[in-house]
Amino acid sequence: MTFRFLHSSDLHLGKRFGSIADEGLRERLRDARHTALGRLADRARAQGAGTILLAGDTFDTETPSPAIRRQALAEMGHQAPLTWVILPGNHDSLQASQLWSALRAEAPPNVVLATEPAPLELMPGVVLLPAPCTTRRPGRDLTEWMDAAPTPEGTLRLGLAHGAIRDFSEDGVGLDVLAPDRAARAGLAYLALGDWHGAVEVDARTRYSGTPEPDRFKHDRPGSALLVSLDTPAAPPEVTPVETAHFAWRELPLHLLSGDDTAAGLPGLLPPGPARRQTLARVLASGRASLAGRTALAAAIDHAAPEFALLELDDSGLATDVEAGDLDLIDRAGALREAAEALSAESLDETRPATERAIARAALARLFALSQQAGA
Repeated sequence: MTFRFLHSSDLHLGKRFGSIADEGLRERLRDARHTALGRLADRARAQGAGTILLAGDTFDTETPSPAIRRQALAEMGHQAPLTWVILPGNHDSLQASQLWSALRAEAPPNVVLATEPAPLELMPGVVLLPAPCTTRRPGRDLTEWMDAAPTPEGTLRLGLAHGAIRDFSEDGVGLDVLAPDRAARAGLAYLALGDWHGAVEVDARTRYSGTPEPDRFKHDRPGSALLVSLDTPAAPPEVTPVETAHFAWRELPLHLLSGDDTAAGLPGLLPPGPARRQTLARVLASGRASLAGRTALAAAIDHAAPEFALLELDDSGLATDVEAGDLDLIDRAGALREAAEALSAESLDETRPATERAIARAALARLFALSQQAGA
């Protein structure tokens, strides 16, 4: 008999997206995280999976609002007979006793809370070994107990955990907390991990699913979950990524050479029109450009931006070719010319820290753009 389930993690329901300036976009991003539950259920049902394992950080904080908590449980209950298994992660650890008490009181029958390091039978012949996070940073390998966990002969042993392994840590702590060979040590048919927001294969039986709805540019890949099929304890799992995201977060490299028409390559770099409303994009400009070229590129980005959920330019890697004629376009004499010359000198001064040179380049480009607007 084949046991098929969906492995997901890091939904971070209730995430505020405080770094996003547009409140309307923040609300759309928050809503997309909630509707990811329905998309996970749809993918599971379409692939014949009856169980969804959530490997930690279902909630973004230890104190989600009652509305966030209740709406999540209501959506999961609506998806019965699918079974949801929720593991405490580092953002919603067991230290949040009020949260888990409320979840126990409110969870519908098809929601299982994996809050104890003890064998949990999912169905005859299939046992889950969960490693719930006790605190935000437990500082020890919470999967160690799995090695000696007793299960009947021939049982499919599944591990469920949240945390860093081989330096994969979203919080950047750099601790090898979970043993990378835990699946082999504990005789696991599959170890489902959460914490890293991008899908990663640690080995044939150990994977991070990544988040179903990306929330940053860091991983630059579609949000997905993992469809896992298991036949016998000895047979390797069959793992298939399934896309689940509503929004796409994309970093788009644009390398420029001195003298290039800086805006000419932008239309081909950006995604097509129908996808733009659901795309958050960052153009990473590098190479060299004149002051006029930088201004033209920024203007082209501003022109296209309203079609996107978010479109921004990162030109920190773009060096500026400054010529006397460029400074003349700012002003031929006086205070503006003196400011432009000072900024140009600072931007090229190798004795200054790179951050100061970058600030000077940005200020000079801004001064040039303002001067062109004033003269238009």
